[in-house]
Amino acid sequence: MRIEPRQHLLETWKATVQSSWRDGAWHWGGRDGSNSISDAEQLLCILLPATQVGPFGLDRPNATADAMLEALRPLGDEKTIPLNLVRIATEYFTRYVDNDRPVFSGGSYYKPDEGAKLTEAQQSRDIVDSFAISVTLSLATIGFVRIFRQSVTRMGLRRELRQLERLASTRLTAAMVGLLRSFSTHVFEADDDPGQILLQTINKAGLPSKTVVNQFRSVLQETIASFNEVLIGSGQTEDLESANALFECGWSWGIVKDAPAIPLEYKSSGREKESTAAGTQDEPAEEIGPQPDGVAENKPYLYFTVVAVDAIEDLFSERTRVLGLLNEEQQRLSRALQLRWDLTLTYWATVATFGGGPAWPLEDPPWQTTDGLRSEYYTLLVTSIVVKDLVRKRGSDTRLARIGSVLADLANEARVTRKHRPGDSGIKLHAPGLRVSLEGSLEDSPDEKTNAVWFVGEFASLLLQRCIAIAGLLSDVEERAVLLRLADRVWDHLARRRLVETDHRKLWDQPTLVFDDLPEYDKPSWYYTERVVAGLVSAANLLSEEPLVNDRVVVRAFDLLYEAEHLYDMELMRGSADASLEVMDVLTEIRAKLERARAIARTRPGAASALVNWVLMELDGLEAVRHSESTAI
Repeated sequence: MRIEPRQHLLETWKATVQSSWRDGAWHWGGRDGSNSISDAEQLLCILLPATQVGPFGLDRPNATADAMLEALRPLGDEKTIPLNLVRIATEYFTRYVDNDRPVFSGGSYYKPDEGAKLTEAQQSRDIVDSFAISVTLSLATIGFVRIFRQSVTRMGLRRELRQLERLASTRLTAAMVGLLRSFSTHVFEADDDPGQILLQTINKAGLPSKTVVNQFRSVLQETIASFNEVLIGSGQTEDLESANALFECGWSWGIVKDAPAIPLEYKSSGREKESTAAGTQDEPAEEIGPQPDGVAENKPYLYFTVVAVDAIEDLFSERTRVLGLLNEEQQRLSRALQLRWDLTLTYWATVATFGGGPAWPLEDPPWQTTDGLRSEYYTLLVTSIVVKDLVRKRGSDTRLARIGSVLADLANEARVTRKHRPGDSGIKLHAPGLRVSLEGSLEDSPDEKTNAVWFVGEFASLLLQRCIAIAGLLSDVEERAVLLRLADRVWDHLARRRLVETDHRKLWDQPTLVFDDLPEYDKPSWYYTERVVAGLVSAANLLSEEPLVNDRVVVRAFDLLYEAEHLYDMELMRGSADASLEVMDVLTEIRAKLERARAIARTRPGAASALVNWVLMELDGLEAVRHSESTAI
């Protein structure tokens, strides 16, 4: 892999601080202004590597690496950097609270239709993107505080940390509630327009529609039955009993209309108790404020489904479990979200690979949604869900490689790995990106003239993340190499899109440097930069793992080792160790290398073979000397 994630993450850290930290204060906002999503993305550009990549840790001041300190030098030294991050995070979590209720509005990210204008009420509506990014940020913050607190002794500082953890925990609970109320199950008859489109998508064998409907319901019968377990939030349905009923599930763009409020049963959190002047006390119960009415249509959106699925996965990650980041109430909410996560992954993976024939529906891009929209962007989003399902079910290399081939085709179609020409339709995937109309927001507001629109322009960064994710799952060395080469080419594209000649250089995104006739920007997009950082974090974690082991190389390493050990034993039998001090030193080194080679032969067979090759050369040298001496006599 040529990406060098460590170096690029350090560059991004340095650029983020240079762009955001001025005159001793953190300045929020980028190209799209300041809102609950953009500001979280801006902060995660620092916190994601700091909490998910071991060498980038900042929460143990005495163990912080010099390279990390140098990149973040404007924030101070190893002690003041984490303290400043704590205060910046506290500012974020207090900034997006209104009357004791966490705010999850899209703000300046909402866009109107051309020539129209959005009202303040529309811009203030909660959106799934904010719920999802808040889950990621809150978990990162709580984990950071937990570890940093172990190095803090001053009571005043510990109170600051306790306050930040409470703020983050409250926002986390509210975000989880929002995700539960944004889940959607869209049921329709096979004869309806959505049903006809779905059947057209999955019926690659040209079977009668009734047969396909029966097959579809049969494959998903456990999923259909599981909807009876969806007891809180949105997503309940009784319309799936009909033998002709089809459905889709996932997340709408916001809280679904008529979604019921979720009762919260606060219990002791089990978190650390703090000593105060008044004694020892438990954390007070979290209050997330009133739960707003939903306005989003009861229909899943692919983009918001992928965003939600990614965030929910953080709730049951190893780090979350090991650090105990969820209190009892959040664990209850997490179980409800995991059920929806499982149902969503099963549904979309089934649809994408339906039929078991030579070609999957996913392999026939562009993907068409049930409302008739087609785009390669939708294909990329579906691959994201299918990959997670394959991770869960430990899918075979063959299936993973097929997804990799789809990603390679998408990279070509989007002109990421292929030279573009003016007018190429693939350029629109990058700018302005996928246009998502947020339906349902006008039904209760007759005075409003337009729906809000959401633009999604993360195609190349999402492509990088999925290439790395699949590469990390493959056990076949050659297939992994193919995906990593594709990831390198996608990175080459992304690296060319960094801002230059501004105070925000090395941040993203400047698409005009790659594609002609696109707008030029002088401010960073934290939306895009955070997603590139997430890709670099994935690459860094992949490179921190042990390399793949090829069984053929293991066999060859042991074959060489057996020969080398036998030749070494022959030398000892000949008394070579008594010949001279120089020969004794050589044999001692040979013995050490043989022991090392045997120890690593199964995990690093290539390195073991290299050690054995050196041993064989040295032993052959001793044999050559002995032969030369015998010939001279």
